[in-house]
Amino acid sequence: MTGNVSSLELMVGPALGSALHRAYLDGAESIAPFFEYDYRSLSSYRAKADEVDRRFDRKARLRAARALHPGGDLSPEMLDWVEREGYMVTTGQQPALFGGPLYCLVKALGAVRLAERLETELGRPVIPVYWMASEDHDWAEADHVSITSPKNELVEIRLPRPPGEGNPSLGRIPLGPEIAACVARLDDLLPPSEFARDYLDLTARCFTPGRTLPEACLDFFGSLLDRFDLRFVDSASAQVKEASAPLLARELGRSMESEELLGVTGRRLTDLGLPLQVPVLEGAVNLFFEGPAGRERICRDGGSFRLRGSGLRYSSDELLSHQRSDPRTLSPNVLLRPLVESAVFPTLAYVAGPGEVSYFAQLRSYYASLDLTMPVVYPRAGVTPLEGKVAKVLDKFDLDIDGLARPLHEVTAKFVREAVPDRVRDSLSRFRQGVAPGMAEIDRTVRAIDPTVSGSVKHARAQIFHAVRELERKIGHAVKRQNAVAVGQVEKAALHLFPKGVPAERVQSPLYYLARYGESFIDRLYASLEAEIG
Repeated sequence: MTGNVSSLELMVGPALGSALHRAYLDGAESIAPFFEYDYRSLSSYRAKADEVDRRFDRKARLRAARALHPGGDLSPEMLDWVEREGYMVTTGQQPALFGGPLYCLVKALGAVRLAERLETELGRPVIPVYWMASEDHDWAEADHVSITSPKNELVEIRLPRPPGEGNPSLGRIPLGPEIAACVARLDDLLPPSEFARDYLDLTARCFTPGRTLPEACLDFFGSLLDRFDLRFVDSASAQVKEASAPLLARELGRSMESEELLGVTGRRLTDLGLPLQVPVLEGAVNLFFEGPAGRERICRDGGSFRLRGSGLRYSSDELLSHQRSDPRTLSPNVLLRPLVESAVFPTLAYVAGPGEVSYFAQLRSYYASLDLTMPVVYPRAGVTPLEGKVAKVLDKFDLDIDGLARPLHEVTAKFVREAVPDRVRDSLSRFRQGVAPGMAEIDRTVRAIDPTVSGSVKHARAQIFHAVRELERKIGHAVKRQNAVAVGQVEKAALHLFPKGVPAERVQSPLYYLARYGESFIDRLYASLEAEIG
């Protein structure tokens, strides 16, 4: 399933993010104390490897390897990884309909490239691992995907939530028959090509009634990326839950200390003018409990605990008893999850999106308090696919890609303003510049006759400027009508590059590009994501 990608250019650069993320990319000294390592320096990875070796003996690595192969024997490659004291590079995301936006694929292949580079540099096996956050419970974040239709319209496919009470984690919600309608809608929207049917069939095979979104996504990404040495792990697998149970139990007993530590770090960040990616809530434990009402945040309440949604109360012993009976009942929140990963896996580096970089900045002292060390936080690349048909529009109208990174109506308005003939703009500008001094002169002369007339002069001045603005609006409409074809082309270019005013990688499904270019798109993406380590 390979195609011609000669007309496709992948623009690779820093992913767009917060001020903290930008400061991290710039190597700002003010941010450095919040992270354990400098991701640009090879010495950071060597130091992290030494730290991992002190914590992971053969038994711990064997446990980590088995977490990647639940229910099956380890392959010779994984046994070799254990014997040679290997490491991991991790990344991850919550599951989403049809695999989610393009950046999920970018993170996965970014981890592959970084692992390959570190294996060469360290002389030890390094495997990339994709963490599927199946314990996430936000259905609204996972139930949709967007794709550009053959009519150049961005269309959202949304999966109705299956019936049921509470707010369970995604790994506990079987897909209903509605998933078939979503696949059929995808069939309508994929660009017609020799590859579309293959990827539609793959999607239909993975996303079927009775499976969960995490199961479907693991199968989907595993099939897409099967030629790479990428491993996948389900955060709710029995192996992960068993290995992480001691850490979760420990956190339950020291949640107040964790809150204080995170609060101190949070204040240091806000003192720098940097808002927190994840607020630290007073009395909230960094754990969720999965019970009759679904997945609920645990909160301290006197000498016991209360579930934030249902209000159910439990003692510490009762919560730990539930965990012993079913380890899936306790799960980490977004701040504790990275620590769970570091406790279970010999992780050298985590390939992080902009938001993840920002919340890792909150965690250094939290890691240390639980006898762990933060991994190297490697920021994922930002990728903007520039198709030939879009590049032609940019060249034709001398447009800059960054100039399209705004809401569509702003892009259109700017293009129309610039399409107004110079002589018209100059005439309007001269007229505007003459109104104020002209009306000021009139005001001075009429005051000598009757000062009360001055108010009428000001009113007339305001009416003139209002009339000019209305004239400019009508001129804009006329220019837009005369340039309807050009405006349409610019709007389509903006739709492909910045749908909804944000980079396409955050919105567009990779299935759009796979249907157009086949496996060659993945090959091109892999080749573009070179790990940059000094």
